[in-house]
Amino acid sequence: MKELDGIVRDIEVTDCKKNVRWITVVALLLLLVQTHRLQAADKLEFRPPAVPLVTFDPFLSIWSPADRLTDATTHHWTRREQPLISLIRIDGHTYRLMGTSPSALPAMKQTSLEVTPTRSLYEFEEAGVHVSLTFLEPALPSDLDVYSWPLSYITWDVRSTDGRKHKIELYDSTSSQLAVNKPDEVVAWKKETAGELTTLRVGTTEQPVLGSSGDDHRINWGYAYAAALAAESTSMIGLNDALESSFQETGGLSQPAATESQSPATIQPVMAYAFDIGEVGAKTVQRQVIVAYDEVYAIKYFGEKLLPYWARNGMSIGELLQKASTEYPQILGRSESFDRELMADLTKVGGEKYAKIVALSYRECVAANGLAADTNKQPLLFTKENTSNGDIATVDVIFPMDPVWLLLSPSLAKASLVPILSYSASDHWKFPNAPHDLGTYPLAFGRDNGGETMAVE
Repeated sequence: MKELDGIVRDIEVTDCKKNVRWITVVALLLLLVQTHRLQAADKLEFRPPAVPLVTFDPFLSIWSPADRLTDATTHHWTRREQPLISLIRIDGHTYRLMGTSPSALPAMKQTSLEVTPTRSLYEFEEAGVHVSLTFLEPALPSDLDVYSWPLSYITWDVRSTDGRKHKIELYDSTSSQLAVNKPDEVVAWKKETAGELTTLRVGTTEQPVLGSSGDDHRINWGYAYAAALAAESTSMIGLNDALESSFQETGGLSQPAATESQSPATIQPVMAYAFDIGEVGAKTVQRQVIVAYDEVYAIKYFGEKLLPYWARNGMSIGELLQKASTEYPQILGRSESFDRELMADLTKVGGEKYAKIVALSYRECVAANGLAADTNKQPLLFTKENTSNGDIATVDVIFPMDPVWLLLSPSLAKASLVPILSYSASDHWKFPNAPHDLGTYPLAFGRDNGGETMAVE
């Protein structure tokens, strides 16, 4: 292209006929180059800027900013590291499936990536073994009870591809950084059972519930959870490096003794599971970890602490995790059905590329909102301005978002408008323009000063 630009600049303006010939040649060359580029672009696979992994709301929001799941550490949407690690041992040889740690280990070859409205699906193949690694967020807009679950399923499906049986072990860890705003905050952890599940939890010792807000801000109250079937796994909370080394060497979990509370910046405590699957043949074997977050309270709404919508009737996080685990087959089926129907409609309207873009946009839209229950146990949906002011319930964010909910869930459209309309109708608002927002997420306190008088409001 630089050479063609030079040709154009060198044309002699005094020779009109010569100029016309040169310009014609250059125009044809430019057309050929652009056509080649467009044809090449058509062949490119869909490459999201970041892939949603464990997502629910602005606080539980972990993404992979790379084409391959092993090329980067997973991040919160604010780009702060919140590592999720997955390893696999195949006949005693260990590979990375997710994340960059341990860096000395080879990455299992990733063969594909697909993002749907509820799932991110990775495929890997190496050493005669195929692994499907799926991240499912049950964001079913027709069922607010399920939609409000603050969790994502991480599921491994493993099978042999070479006609032989292979000894398989899996490792998964969830960082304590999910539960801190700054790395030097001290955390405490606990191991419990919930029905057939082993649950691991971590949270700050300080627990400043709804005590801060902002844009580049992560939750430091409530508890991050990881859960798996006790009969299929061993589990431990402890030192990241030690647990990874233990699995790499033995396929199990062991570590030096650790104190009950530590700073993530010092030792990187993680919630880890190991799965000894045994000999795996052509029949697929499945294992799963559920990553969840119990915010305790979701929103501070004009001085009142609102429960998360899922907890409005008194359900505990342990009960929720049990329900989510037991109902996974039905949730998966419903999610697949929703994905197929929505993707078919999107493809019909705008083509395959359009459908892929909108599927990713849906995941982003869901993850940018918090769903709480008011005093009557009715849903209230609160947007957050991400990479902006961190404002909550912003009208010019609601404006482009709500067509999604008008189509898929009018109840969520209503839930997004009720807070701002109620404030507009109150004695606090005495201005001709509508409010711009209600405060800074997750604190909705109202701005009684007229706010930003933007035209769209």
